[in-house]
Amino acid sequence: MLQIYKDLDLAIPKEVTVSINSRVFTVKGPRGTLTKHLKHMNLDVRLVKSPSGDKVKFIIWHGGRKHLACLRTGAATVANMIKGVTVGFQYKMRAVYAHFPINIIIAGDNRSCEIRNFLGEKRVRHIQMLDGVTIYEDKAQKDQVLVEGNDIELVSQSAALLHGACLVKEKDIRKFLDGIYCTGKESIVKAEE
Repeated sequence: MLQIYKDLDLAIPKEVTVSINSRVFTVKGPRGTLTKHLKHMNLDVRLVKSPSGDKVKFIIWHGGRKHLACLRTGAATVANMIKGVTVGFQYKMRAVYAHFPINIIIAGDNRSCEIRNFLGEKRVRHIQMLDGVTIYEDKAQKDQVLVEGNDIELVSQSAALLHGACLVKEKDIRKFLDGIYCTGKESIVKAEE
């Protein structure tokens, strides 16, 4: 029998409020507010309120295989927004070098940094973090910085800007492994044990 529609439910925690206005999602939580436009996805979205807990229901009508993939993409996007406003996202970026030590100098507002002495070069690389993303020096590990924020797309793109600024050009990258690499991804708010 042909299935007319396919749906997917996403539970909303008690401390988070989700509002939907023509496929524009606004998620409010203890760490702040995030807004995302999912107007480009051809799907129905409904907010289901019940005593057991609120849910976001994603529905696709008469969808093919590629059209059905939008269900999980939309649900994952909203789930990442919920996770961002409750616990946040943290990327650990580590400076790796063989001979010339890479210096990462963080500005006083924790919104930008400078990379100096990469492969012994005199050039100073300036990296500006994206909106809502901050960078800190890791006290527990030498040559490591923490990139933190609520929006996973902005945090990961800021980490990618750090990595991309230190790519080795015109040398054998199997030999010259220097750079800034992501060593871990976790949440800012740690779970209580």
